[in-house]
Amino acid sequence: MIRGGDIAKGTVLLIKNCPYLVVEREFVSPGKGTAFARVKMKNLKDGSVLTQTIKTPDTVEDATVDTVDGQYQYSDGANHIFMDTASFETIEVPEDLNENLKYYLKEGDTYPILIWEENAIDVKIPQKMVFSVAESENYVKGDTVSGATKPIITETGLTVRVPLFIKQDEKIMVNTETNEYVERINK
Repeated sequence: MIRGGDIAKGTVLLIKNCPYLVVEREFVSPGKGTAFARVKMKNLKDGSVLTQTIKTPDTVEDATVDTVDGQYQYSDGANHIFMDTASFETIEVPEDLNENLKYYLKEGDTYPILIWEENAIDVKIPQKMVFSVAESENYVKGDTVSGATKPIITETGLTVRVPLFIKQDEKIMVNTETNEYVERINK
């Protein structure tokens, strides 16, 4: 059990027998009455979002979630297949758990995987990742309007809007939370 005042971003709570990851937490201390935490949580099973107000002295059940490092191997159409880097066992993460996960998984890279009741419930993706540009149209000199962008496709199939000077086979950094271009990576 965890007190409402001790809940932090990244904590996993058990609500109605489902694990919820705290993605936002705001502490409110009103002039009168008890202080409380306004918590925004993501259901780690179906991805739904829940906002809840929890008074500081109240307790909530926290979920026991294990984190395992898994090296991404391949996708079989129904599951993303990872290898536990410690035990070399296979970990299957259902593709329908997160539809966009396929755009961030690179073969051979290692990702933290959340395990709850012996089932993989989430894969932690870094906030910023480097991708190679697989498809990009070249622009003609003179097309440079201030702030002009074009869509490109990365090696994983992710579509990102980038400045016109980005060419095919270059590497770019992308913010995975917003799918926005951050910077070009020089070799």
